[in-house]
Amino acid sequence: MEERRAVWSWALYDWANSAFATVVLAGFFPILFGGLWSNDVAAVESNYRLGMINAAAGAFIAVSAPVLGALADVGGFKKRMLAIFMVLGATATGLLFFVDAGQWVAAGLLYIAGSIGFMAANIFYDALLISVAPKSRWHFVSGLGFGLGYLGGGLLYAFCVWMAIAPQRFGFADATAAAQFSFLLVAGWWAVFALPVLVWVNDRPVSRSPRHGLAVQAFKQVWRTLRKIRSHRNAAVFLLAYWFYIDGVDTIIRMAVAYGTSLGFGTEDLIKALLLTQFIGFPAAIIYGKLSERFTAKRSLYAGLVTYVGICIWGTQIQSAAEFYGVAVLIGLVQGGVQSVSRSFFAGLIPRQESAEFFGFYNLLGKFATLLGPPLFAIVGREAGDVRYSILSLILLFAIGMLLLSRVREEQGAER
Repeated sequence: MEERRAVWSWALYDWANSAFATVVLAGFFPILFGGLWSNDVAAVESNYRLGMINAAAGAFIAVSAPVLGALADVGGFKKRMLAIFMVLGATATGLLFFVDAGQWVAAGLLYIAGSIGFMAANIFYDALLISVAPKSRWHFVSGLGFGLGYLGGGLLYAFCVWMAIAPQRFGFADATAAAQFSFLLVAGWWAVFALPVLVWVNDRPVSRSPRHGLAVQAFKQVWRTLRKIRSHRNAAVFLLAYWFYIDGVDTIIRMAVAYGTSLGFGTEDLIKALLLTQFIGFPAAIIYGKLSERFTAKRSLYAGLVTYVGICIWGTQIQSAAEFYGVAVLIGLVQGGVQSVSRSFFAGLIPRQESAEFFGFYNLLGKFATLLGPPLFAIVGREAGDVRYSILSLILLFAIGMLLLSRVREEQGAER
């Protein structure tokens, strides 16, 4: 009973923070950024600004993730650090409601702060996975988290879309005002549904180190981990593979709406396509986790990454909104599965007593890729003079990721 409560409390945080991923990161922020806050330039230039803003947020995580994870390991502060960054992310998100038209710098800074809160909190959330269930259930539990995330994020996004489509019914002057109010809803949703993981999931220090001088200990632990990563070759090679292929996944998530806008599709079509991805992603992520237990995690990852290559090729040929919906369906089928299986597969390759620090490197390489992906997407489109080349360039990232993944052995992995 206690384990079940911990599992559901942990998984519910995905329900909580996916509101940011869906409503803000993938949904309304790109729309409002181009149409309200950065409406003084052409769409290609607005995409470029958005790409650089995403890169700035990724840069912070790239520098800080390993140290944050090490700090949590030596101090047993996973839940505390999760709470701190959750509050940062939710507060910054709520403040987007107050940003006026043309203030793209202010919107960008708040978006960076919200993204940092979102990504940094995930370091500690991911590291808590090994505390809530036995290893044999990690794939399922990880998939459950992503599944609930798709459902929760999708439900809130659907309500926000309803407000934007019928703003007068909710007392708003127009769709833009309703969309901005959505940021306040996300902030509250994120904070409220984060409470169960903070209350009912155990977080015990895995190190017996004294608590004074934790920052110094954290830096030393990072250095030790860097030196001994050679003895965890599977984990090291997987991290490199993950770095490449998750760059492609994250770039599609962050830039899909901007891509659709550049192709001339209307806001309503973009919103419907994102909703389709969310609600397909809910059962797909859970089923993906179960299939991974039967067919192995590597095979599941290969299937998802090959599908992404197909998505990139199809994406260059899109001519109609119906085709855009078709791509959205494919993304929904594999996006959550690739994310959840990557997390649980990595958990099986690392030493339990250093889980947060290793997940710091996991997030480091995953989010460090945002220094390359979104800017690459924008730059290729601008230099080629056709945004369709942007999505085609992502195939290289998936191909390199699969090649490296082939060198990872699926074995017992970490010491327990």
